[in-house]
Amino acid sequence: METKPKKRIAIISTGGTIAGSGRMGEAATYRAGTLSVESILSSVSSIQELADLEVFSVCSKDSNDITEEDLFRIKVKAEELEQDDRFDGIVITHGTDTLEETAFFLNLVLNVSKPIVMTGAMRPATATSADGPMNLYQAVALAANPKAEKMGVLAVLSDTIYSGRDLTKVNSIKTDAFEVGDPGPIGYMQDDKAYLIHAPYRRHTIYSRFAIEQIPRLARVEIYYVHAQSDPDLLAYMLETYDGVIIAGSGSGNYSQEIREVIENYTGPALIVRTSRLLEGAAFESPVFDPLKKTIPAHRLSPHKARILTQLALSYGVPREEMLALFREY
Repeated sequence: METKPKKRIAIISTGGTIAGSGRMGEAATYRAGTLSVESILSSVSSIQELADLEVFSVCSKDSNDITEEDLFRIKVKAEELEQDDRFDGIVITHGTDTLEETAFFLNLVLNVSKPIVMTGAMRPATATSADGPMNLYQAVALAANPKAEKMGVLAVLSDTIYSGRDLTKVNSIKTDAFEVGDPGPIGYMQDDKAYLIHAPYRRHTIYSRFAIEQIPRLARVEIYYVHAQSDPDLLAYMLETYDGVIIAGSGSGNYSQEIREVIENYTGPALIVRTSRLLEGAAFESPVFDPLKKTIPAHRLSPHKARILTQLALSYGVPREEMLALFREY
């Protein structure tokens, strides 16, 4: 019998807890991005049975320090690997704190159809029962699976397959730290077997209008967080300072009368996007909070994901009249 040739998977490493180290056995105190991915691979001998692996280091950081330049370096490397016939899939290792932001950004800008899977860890590599090795093992298995082609950026953590658009970190303690809310996961992993349930519906990667050449810079967009007695002067300052402001509103993207007055009196060029600060929140057009339609509702996108889509939209010159449709499509 002929044996199928082994898949070849590229691993783009960026640091994070999965490559972190601390006092042997402990999980709470450590430094992220201090170890190489190769050292983690060496602890999972069976991973070599899944695929031949090659590691490409883009950076080695705590994910809170990931920069715009790092994001575009990941994009460039992933698209180089897309064109390299030696590789069948791509895995990206990343810190979990901002993994969902990088996943969403890459899901919007990558011109990649090969399987591309992100993963990370909640415990450093030196902790007892570190979760990184298993997450990496399953990410490689999924990246080697042709069923993951053209599905956009996926993420594998704690035996679960997530869409790069929908996953959200919801816990800072447990290893099972991610959720997607109502949309549900893409599927599940059992060891190296992938059980896919459905495909991502929203536009991504090769289907995205942003999967083109790198742009010179991203627009400057910040988040204004609404709470009881939020300072309206801070919002006014942000509108005068940034290219766009994301309002993380209460409830369905709501805010006080004072904040509404700032929005209605603003006549400058900054784009204002309304989101909900709730984990399961959504913001739609509102005749009560935005009767003059001065804001763009972000629907189900979280404030930090809405910020990324707004940055890209402004940087690529998407007209304001297309913004409503943009948040429905992506």
